[in-house]
Order: sequence, then C-alpha cells, then structure tokens
Amino acid sequence: MRRSLPAVVLSVGLAVAVAVSVPATRAAGDTTAGELADAVRAKIAAKTVTQAGTEVNVMRTDGADWAFGAGIARALPVAGAYPEGWLFVAHRESKQWTVAFEGEAAFPTLTAAAPEKVVPGAEKQVLATHGAATPKLAADTAKPLANGDFRTGMRLPWAVGQTWRYTGGPHGGTRQSVDLAGGDGRVLAARGGTLYVMCSSQRGWLRVAHDRGYSTDYYHLEGNRTDNGVTVGEGAFLGNIGVDVSCGGSATGPHVHFSLRQNGVYVGIAAHNFGKWQFYNGSAEYQGTALHGSTQIGTGGSMYNYGALGFTQGIVDTNGGGVLNRRSGPGTNFGIVGTVPDGNTVTISCSANGTTHTGRFGYTTAMWNKLTDGSWISDAYTWTGTGNPVNGWC
Repeated sequence: MRRSLPAVVLSVGLAVAVAVSVPATRAAGDTTAGELADAVRAKIAAKTVTQAGTEVNVMRTDGADWAFGAGIARALPVAGAYPEGWLFVAHRESKQWTVAFEGEAAFPTLTAAAPEKVVPGAEKQVLATHGAATPKLAADTAKPLANGDFRTGMRLPWAVGQTWRYTGGPHGGTRQSVDLAGGDGRVLAARGGTLYVMCSSQRGWLRVAHDRGYSTDYYHLEGNRTDNGVTVGEGAFLGNIGVDVSCGGSATGPHVHFSLRQNGVYVGIAAHNFGKWQFYNGSAEYQGTALHGSTQIGTGGSMYNYGALGFTQGIVDTNGGGVLNRRSGPGTNFGIVGTVPDGNTVTISCSANGTTHTGRFGYTTAMWNKLTDGSWISDAYTWTGTGNPVNGWC
C-alpha cells in the first residue's frame, strides 16, 4: 500500500532576462564566463523570481564550448526563505550558448552529448533519468494518491541504528523538506548516487542525484565534502549538521534541512518513505508527523533509522498496533498460519486478489501479498509505497 576541477564561480545580481540562449560575441573556442553566466541567469529568471540575486557555479568546462554546473536562485537571509538551484549543462554552437536544466527534455540529451571531461560516463547514466516527466506532487493531506508509486529505496540521512530528532515537519514550497538533528551529527547519503556542491561558496548545500529521477538535498551542512561529480554509495559521509546559510535562508541551531526532488523539481516529501518511516504534512509548515507501522511521532519526536525499505518489501501497519494474521491463501477464507507484528518488514514474492479490507487513511483493496515464507497478508495493512503489486502478480 502507498499512503512516494575547482569550480569557476560567477556571482551575479537579480536576473531579468527570459531567453534560454544568449549570443556569444567572441570567437568559437574562447570560453567567456560572462556570456555563459548570462545564459544560465536567463534560465533562472524563466523559472523563478528572486530578491536575493543569483549564482552561477561552473563546475567543469572543456575550455571551449561545453560547461556543466549549477544555477542558484539565492534566498533572503530570513526565516522561511529557501534557495533553489538546478544542475545545468550548456553548449555553445553557432555563437550561442544553449542551457538545459535538470528536469527538461534537453537535459539528458545534452549531458549524453557532452565531452567526457565535462560530464563523465558514470554521471551520464545517472542524469539520463533526470529529464522531463510529470512530477509526483504529494497531497497536502496524509491520504495516499491513487495509482502513485512513492517508493524511494532510501534510508534516513544518518547511520542505521541511530536515533535522531524530528525537529521540523514538512515545509518549504510543496512541503518538500524536513529538519533533522541529533545523534552523532554526521549526515550520510540516503541512497547511492552522484554528489554535487550547489553553493558557490562550496559550503553548506549538497545534492545527490539518484536513480528513478530522484535527488536529495542536504542544507546547512558544515565541514561538507567538496568533490563534485563523484559517485557515492548509500551511507557515504556528506558533512555535519550545522547552521550554514551560504545560499540564504536561516538556521537557529545545528540541523540538516533534508529535501526531496524528482525530475528537476522539488516534490512533497509527504507519503515517501525514508528509513522505514513516512513523513506526513501537518496543518501548518514545520508541523506534521512521521509514521512507522502504527507508531506515530510528531515534531520533536525520536526517529530510529531502520535502513532502506527495498522495492519488493513492505512495512506491516495494522492501523492500531498488535499483530497481523498470516493466511495460507489470499483471503480470510484461508486458514491462519501465523502472525507478523506491526512495524515489521516483510518481503513480497507476488500478489493476488482476495477478500477486500480497509486499512489506514481509508485505503481499501482486494490485493493480498504472498510473502517469501509462502504465507499471505492483506495489502491494506502493508505499506509498500504503491497500491500496485511490487513484485508482479502470482
């Protein structure tokens, strides 16, 4: 069930252009940072309006007609303000710079065509999944969206087995982020991917691009890594919780501002699973809850990192605690062969239809999941991230 090289830094003022490419005025082969910056600024202006200026962080070039980096819309240094940024690839042809941001149809095409010194092969494979697609926007309520697939394969951004504090519920545009603090303060990658440093200061804000078009952002870090474009594994060290505001915003105490993106835009973090917990929105920003099985916490609560939920796994949610009966077949007309406790992780072999049940948030389904031990449980009481079979029909 579903309930989702050192950088060349160009700091510039408020962008007003709206074009997506800017004519080059020097001979081909002569990389001109000002013209490239203008082209990136034009793209930022077409995406958003910023009162705090922009930054163009060129991470790599071929010294001629290709560049890769990040375009940043800075935030004001006030509470409730958040920077926004996009990875970009740029190509100059016929005396024009054309820029594609992640999430645009041209982005995977241009990254694939870029020279290896600008976008290496390993990055091309990851970024190929970050083109245009309809993003999954989670609802403002806790109820699941029909036909959604909110599986992430991600853990919480700290060591498995540690307990941290849930200090801020979903907030920011689309309620894309949560605040997390505590433990040993070491922020780790929620899933493997490619690491990028977003701010021109090289401090504070990292992005990891994952598969399935997902990215995770980590802001306010201190002592963070600065090795752009490297492949990192799940659990790789990224930095320490902190109060850095190099790209704007504010922080009153050390924490990580953890955000979710897909296909080049921030998406609601609600209903997605991290470390076998789902976040859900509250009635206002920074409020909300987190759910593991039937265990629910509010802001200020403690979260134990159980590790990533596999794509063919589920979490038992009896919608009240206790145990769930395991049956010999897909329905209550089959005999009970055992139980599984609320909050336990199960691995699913396949699914079939049987008797209908209703679980949390009014989720009603006739689907049952066959577990690896041969027993069956209703999908109504199994959080998987989707209302469809996660390992095919039996």
